[in-house]
Amino acid sequence: MMTEHTESDYQARYWHWLDDGRMQCDLCPRDCKLHEGQRGACFVRMRQGEQMILTTYGRSSGFCIDPIEKKPLNNFYPGSSVLSFGTAGCNLACKFCQNWDISKSRDMDRLMDQASPEAIAKAAVANHCKSVAFTYNDPVIFAEYAMDVADACHARGVQTVAVTAGYINEVARRDFYAKMDAANVDLKAFTEDFYFKLTGAHLQPVLDTLVYLKRETQVWFELTTLLIPGHNDSDEELTAMSQWIMTELGPDVPLHFSAFHPDFKMLDVPATPPATLVRARQIALQAGLNYVYTGNVHNIEGDTTFCPECHAPLIVRDWYLIKKYRLTAQGHCPDCGAAVAGRFASKAEHFGRQRIPLMMSAPT
Repeated sequence: MMTEHTESDYQARYWHWLDDGRMQCDLCPRDCKLHEGQRGACFVRMRQGEQMILTTYGRSSGFCIDPIEKKPLNNFYPGSSVLSFGTAGCNLACKFCQNWDISKSRDMDRLMDQASPEAIAKAAVANHCKSVAFTYNDPVIFAEYAMDVADACHARGVQTVAVTAGYINEVARRDFYAKMDAANVDLKAFTEDFYFKLTGAHLQPVLDTLVYLKRETQVWFELTTLLIPGHNDSDEELTAMSQWIMTELGPDVPLHFSAFHPDFKMLDVPATPPATLVRARQIALQAGLNYVYTGNVHNIEGDTTFCPECHAPLIVRDWYLIKKYRLTAQGHCPDCGAAVAGRFASKAEHFGRQRIPLMMSAPT
């Protein structure tokens, strides 16, 4: 039986006492060490007396029904709809954050929409959503809430999706991904210098998460890299990243290259030219990856899923609209019989480009 929680009584997991009386949060590699009343770098995990509180449990910055391709997940039940929500805060400090009004928010009053795990699962079923996505800000920092929602969703036959930077410690990582059916993980760059200077984090823990997902779980996952001109878009870095993915994760993990637009603390950096995404896609394909996509630009070829063997176009997309779907009911190419990696229904759904805001509860 599910236990409902409120902000005032929810005791978070993943911490231990230090010899000096401080409490260390063990959720992510930041290992925040807290005195009474202090919050971690994520801002939502707080020491309160002898316990740690998750201040955003049951509270959201908003709910919306999206196409699954917007997460982006192109090889996970194409054309289906996903109920998306997030909370506030983040455990990274990306200077280029494109959801900074949510992820960098320290204003708990903006979390106007309240919902229990059971209410979210019921809403997904009532709105014919194939899955629920934890997104907008990183679900790692509200892991306990996300895992409770996942349990409620699975009890009703609803899939779960994490959209995350993958910055999480080993024990929490095991618990968190055990509840997820799919994930899109941001591989923000392929240099430690980029991670340290532009995200306030480190590259290796993210790589560790990706290897764990591939070798230790059944989670379907895809990768996204936001290409920022002059920072992570060189041929050398893209080649090194593609080769690492090929070696450590294999050719069937989809990779999305998306376009940066000036935002937050990087307003002086120009938007990513579409040609950069096309170039990056070609580098990754030449490295041997089978499913490489472009995002945030209009590029039908970059949106299309091709057969890994005969290269026939199998799922042709125009933005988030599926124009042609040729996979067999078993997820194979009808021309050569090759299996396409992913999770597929017997036929595609056609939710399309809609974006439907959903109010779970009336603001108070």
